[in-house]
Amino acid sequence: MQSLAPIALFVYNRPDHTRRTLAYLQKNVLADESRLYIFSDGAKTPTDEAKVNEVRELAGQVTGFKSVKLVTRSRNMGLANSIIDGVTQLVNEYGKVIVFEDDLLSSPYSLEYFNEALSRYATNDKAMHIGAYMFPLADNTLPETFFHPIATSWGWATWQRAWNNFEPDVDKLMAQFDRNKIQAFSVDGAGNFWKQMLEFKAGKNNSWAIRWYASIFLKGGLALHPSKSLVHNIGHDGTGVHSNIEHMYGVNISDRPVKQFPAEVKEDAKAHAAIKHFLKNRKGTLLQRGLRLIKQWKIKYAQKKTNL
Repeated sequence: MQSLAPIALFVYNRPDHTRRTLAYLQKNVLADESRLYIFSDGAKTPTDEAKVNEVRELAGQVTGFKSVKLVTRSRNMGLANSIIDGVTQLVNEYGKVIVFEDDLLSSPYSLEYFNEALSRYATNDKAMHIGAYMFPLADNTLPETFFHPIATSWGWATWQRAWNNFEPDVDKLMAQFDRNKIQAFSVDGAGNFWKQMLEFKAGKNNSWAIRWYASIFLKGGLALHPSKSLVHNIGHDGTGVHSNIEHMYGVNISDRPVKQFPAEVKEDAKAHAAIKHFLKNRKGTLLQRGLRLIKQWKIKYAQKKTNL
């Protein structure tokens, strides 16, 4: 294995989530050989300042890595701009990067997986992204890892050569799509990815991830994924800036090291079918959707009363 990729961890105002994310990262194989950069965004409002400072105090005490550097923002950049800026900085310096946000619990073998894949596919231009999260797929016969166009954002890695293709201008991206590309981009219509593009254009979200996925897709690139997720997102509890109270994406984190990697960088047809099936059925029946909405409303109402 070549020199290890630096880890970029993006944090804001959730000390408990950040503490758990760091605790899991510290238990990773290769953590003590890895450089950790913690990017702390500035407070958006005076109300957020106390929590932002608490997170920064926590970050300043982190051990267990080869080195730890805390990068504090004097103003609020927003998650998208913070990630774009931090990733660009590190790929320009190191040629590659591993990216985590403050609400991701990782397998002890996540860093090992990332670094092996970064080394294995370093010179293959078709490989543009490495994801650690995978949906809870029903097909248990899939290979240990596979390639697919989707770029998941819950724990990921990339190279400078790939990140150079990132296009932040949504209008330039959307101009390159026709009806067939929109259908393929949305996994044969099963996913809501084109809707996310439209919502970004309308100012309803500020997602860097959907623009990164679109950039990869339009270049004909592929992303590597594990069939058993190496990451679980704990941010779907209503505390995140861009998160809802959801449980459909919950997974059991794999506790085994990844040993198998595809010999060829090409889309896996069985994995595509499994991902399409999950996305198409992820919301359940109308009754299940209704019950979930009621539960979400009750939780949000309780949180609102607590904050009064």
